[in-house]
Amino acid sequence: MRTATTVEASRGWRETLDFVLEAEKLGLDDCWVAEAWGSDAPSVLGYLAARTERIRLGSGIIQLGTRTPVAIAQAALTLAELSGGRFALGLGASGPQVIEGLHGVSFARPLTRMRETVAVIRQAFAGEKISFSGKEFEIPLPGEAKPMRLSTAPNPDIPIHLATLSPKLLELTGEIADGWLGTSFVPEGAQAYFSHLDAGLAKVGRTRADLEVCQGAEVAFARDEDELRGMVAGRKSELAFSLGGMGSAKTNFYHNAYGRQGWAEAAAAVRERWQAGDREGAAALVTDEMVLGTTLIGTEPMVAERLRVWQAAGVDTVRLYPAGETVADRLTTLGRALDLVRALG
Repeated sequence: MRTATTVEASRGWRETLDFVLEAEKLGLDDCWVAEAWGSDAPSVLGYLAARTERIRLGSGIIQLGTRTPVAIAQAALTLAELSGGRFALGLGASGPQVIEGLHGVSFARPLTRMRETVAVIRQAFAGEKISFSGKEFEIPLPGEAKPMRLSTAPNPDIPIHLATLSPKLLELTGEIADGWLGTSFVPEGAQAYFSHLDAGLAKVGRTRADLEVCQGAEVAFARDEDELRGMVAGRKSELAFSLGGMGSAKTNFYHNAYGRQGWAEAAAAVRERWQAGDREGAAALVTDEMVLGTTLIGTEPMVAERLRVWQAAGVDTVRLYPAGETVADRLTTLGRALDLVRALG
């Protein structure tokens, strides 16, 4: 398996930079940069392109609707050039709370928007004159304008990864993407994702080998079972937020993903408590199994075994979120995890 991490630069940028630079020295393969509702990704990626030498950099993710498809393509082509070809474009639909609540852009028809955005971006990457007529985008608009091509050099080899969770968007990922950026992943319930990815792959005559599967999870090491119990208890409020507080009151893709992987009743109960304002009650309903099933937390032998399970389930790249109070602590955790991945062969 390849190894990756995700960072963002909203706070503590100097520490984040130090972490990325040292992670590259440790041998980490990829670094994805998030933006969510904080700092933007392209600015950070441009800076990292100048400060790193080997590590692949990716937007994890640029959110649809916050930029035009051509603006996304311009950023991607620029970052690929600045990094010496070490850039991968990660796109995601985000959710209505961020897209509508923060950016004031309609979240409607994310499936169509994703398909059309990728189609326009690929035209730009290929150096073609950009001409597209769809349900979401018409380029150029009717009138005096004529189709144009970007003045930058073509680069059709920039990989496009999609961050998707819902069945239809997963199917689209298999159909049009080079990679899948997943989350809320339980290897024992992986078919909840892979059945849809495979359906999209089959539509265009591709197989799983044509799609990089990149999955992320927190990694943390416990000395013994007693320490592990405390660590698991501490993560329950974070998972309760994902199940009950992410997205809007009606739309929460993380909640839905857990439900499709076997925890529908528990996820619904957690969400109900959270939406009612009972944060502690919501966290209390999260089980140890739910935390351990979607993370890489445990004693070193436990984490090693879970990594083997992830690899066997079809994960090509494991995206590690190392625990630790300081940069040094996080790097120590990351180094231990990288050793375990290397030991898999």
